[in-house]
Amino acid sequence: MEDFRFGRELRLLTPSHYSRIFNEPARAANQHFTLLAKRNDLDHPRLGLTIAKKRVKKAVQRNRIKRLARENFRLNRHQLDNIDIVLMVKTGVDELSNEELHKQLTKLWRKINERCQPGYKPKPRPNHWQKNKNAKKPNNKA
Repeated sequence: MEDFRFGRELRLLTPSHYSRIFNEPARAANQHFTLLAKRNDLDHPRLGLTIAKKRVKKAVQRNRIKRLARENFRLNRHQLDNIDIVLMVKTGVDELSNEELHKQLTKLWRKINERCQPGYKPKPRPNHWQKNKNAKKPNNKA
């Protein structure tokens, strides 16, 4: 039977845990969240939350987002490999409903898990200037 607890061993606790992830992480982001992740040597994933007061002003909203993120991670951690994840929020996340937060986080767990796989190669980003090599770049001189 699967264990759905969110115990101490599933959290990033010390500054050294966080700083390891901030050095060359795999990234996944959408309009409201950014996830940074790195593989770990444990047999389970771990989660760290950074909800800045600058991004979410009210403590009630920061606590709601943290509670929902922990809950969503707890329910989805069995689909994740052994990775350490730091979740950061962007401005406007406090305006989302609980249901929308759950949907976005579920998609991001899947995306970051894929990006932490050994041998993952990111899809090349489209370079708008290469589409038409003969097109002139805009002149910013006024």
